[in-house]
Amino acid sequence: MKKVMSLLFLSALAAPAFADECTLTVEANDAMQFNTKALSVPATCKEVTLTLTHTGKLPVAAMGHNWVLTSTADFQDVATAGMGAGPDNNYLPKDDARVLAHTKLIGGGETTSISFPTEGLAGKDLTFFCSFPGHWAMMKGSFKVG
Repeated sequence: MKKVMSLLFLSALAAPAFADECTLTVEANDAMQFNTKALSVPATCKEVTLTLTHTGKLPVAAMGHNWVLTSTADFQDVATAGMGAGPDNNYLPKDDARVLAHTKLIGGGETTSISFPTEGLAGKDLTFFCSFPGHWAMMKGSFKVG
């Protein structure tokens, strides 16, 4: 019985560690910066949960941020097209298949989360960025699965 309890305890400890590999947190601030330029998850992750926290104080209309994932080849075209989509569409072209995942636009002090599948993303050249007009030139980084 003691051995079974020990195994149960150890397996309970191991489960959250595995889940944490598939959970990411990114911060954005009023200086138009993410706190990282690179994110990665292991190929074993079937789904990623990403939380974006805006650590600044400015409102969404003045300094809104989101987190958008595209292929690197599509990044600039999606960012440019998003400028005309407006804040109601999170500055993203509506129903654009090139957008692989995205959060909503948030202002200072706010947090948002998304979960998205990783199927087909392993080994791809991916970029994450903020699509708020003018931000994507500075607020971007690489995303890797595997």
